[in-house]
Amino acid sequence: MLVLVVNVGSTSLKFKLLDMDHDGRELSRGRFERIGLAASPCKAHTDVIAQVLAGLEQPPDAIGFKAVHGGSISGAVRVTDEVLAIMERFADAAPAHNPPCIAVMKMLRERLPNVAQVAVFETAFHHTIPLPRQVYAIPYEWTEKLGIRRYGFQGASHRYVATRIHERVPQATRIISCHLGESCSVCAIDHGRSVATSFGMTLQSGVPHNHRVGDFDVFALQTLLKHGLNLEEVFHRLTRDAGLVGMSGLSSDMRDIERGAAAGDSRCKLAIDAFVESVRHHIGACLVALGGCDVLAFTGGIGENSTAIREAICRDLVWAGIDLDANKNRARAAEEEISAVESRAQIWIIPANEESIVARETVAVLKKEMAN
Repeated sequence: MLVLVVNVGSTSLKFKLLDMDHDGRELSRGRFERIGLAASPCKAHTDVIAQVLAGLEQPPDAIGFKAVHGGSISGAVRVTDEVLAIMERFADAAPAHNPPCIAVMKMLRERLPNVAQVAVFETAFHHTIPLPRQVYAIPYEWTEKLGIRRYGFQGASHRYVATRIHERVPQATRIISCHLGESCSVCAIDHGRSVATSFGMTLQSGVPHNHRVGDFDVFALQTLLKHGLNLEEVFHRLTRDAGLVGMSGLSSDMRDIERGAAAGDSRCKLAIDAFVESVRHHIGACLVALGGCDVLAFTGGIGENSTAIREAICRDLVWAGIDLDANKNRARAAEEEISAVESRAQIWIIPANEESIVARETVAVLKKEMAN
């Protein structure tokens, strides 16, 4: 079975065509970046779909999506009108991801009407988080009746990290996975199960992201409203003009911000420092949840490629058994151990491969349907 895996990010679209009859052999891949940004020729995610399909030497038998938020939908499901409607209802909770993903799903339905689509939701991996770490301190009926709680996201990425670390370091049971890229999150993994994550109910929470605010005091809204903004304006700015671009005033892309900081831009330096502090804060929470750390893993575009960010995050963590080797840390975009010989915890770069998880889940859904 040939599975086309589509990964719709807030400003990117990645795809892989995998031959699942031959152990997931990769037949084709591609990545489009900076979608919707001012200098990009691609104004929307749907603009790239025709290019993706035209570039495939073989048509897919199925399409698997790394889907973000489906509320109570759990795991991997066939994309139906009902699933699309639920994703649309949760678009406010994932405004940077659900709308473009829905648009791409619908466009591929039109282009490939006979090809099955499966959505693999990011929240499924985090269902094992203990309830006290899921709930907010809000009126309980909001939790019980409205489903307002911490869901967690980027589950496919963290699951892949857990899988690869188990293969490379079988004795490691306590893993802290840092997915740092367009979206960012830190996850505590105990014996392959998620037990804590930096994300909350929406992807606007936790670590600051490219143009999303991260953690933010909800009562600050009162100040903003008193100064003439309405809620629609506030939420638009917190999801499009905040995060790294809001702090730096330059870009939502960490590569641009690092160049700006190197050139002496103080706001770019502040954005980097605030980002690092947030990641370290959530690593600290994971250390408490796990009772220590056997492996600290970096994945995602920033995690795999930014030597300076990794160094800053690991600085002065020897007390926690985390000791980075400066020479090994020069590695980029390769699966490498980068910890010092003396480090009690191993530090790894694990290149992101969410697509393999999505493809396996897609095949499982379709085989189950055929069996029934």
